[in-house]
Amino acid sequence: MNKAAGNAPAKRKTMYQERYQVRLLPRDVTFTTDGEQTVLEAALNAGIAFPNRCQVGACAMCLCRKLSGTIRYDLEPMLTEKEQEEGWIFACQAVAESDLVLALA
Repeated sequence: MNKAAGNAPAKRKTMYQERYQVRLLPRDVTFTTDGEQTVLEAALNAGIAFPNRCQVGACAMCLCRKLSGTIRYDLEPMLTEKEQEEGWIFACQAVAESDLVLALA
């Protein structure tokens, strides 16, 4: 894995920016992300109210469950392996790699 300064993986740059749709339940609202910004950043940039406080994965306000899709983290989240297997993600740290369906906690 390519590494940038520190321990964070280098972000992939492509000639054609990927665009993914994120559907947020139970509100049934949809917004777009570019595969570079976090899910939380994309929601806030789209004007969607999304619970958050610290934006660094410490407060768990943005914790939500991934029902479908693929995400990546540039820094490993403070979630147990079991929590991750159950689909829990920190929206402030998660970056979409496909279309997503998420449920707010």
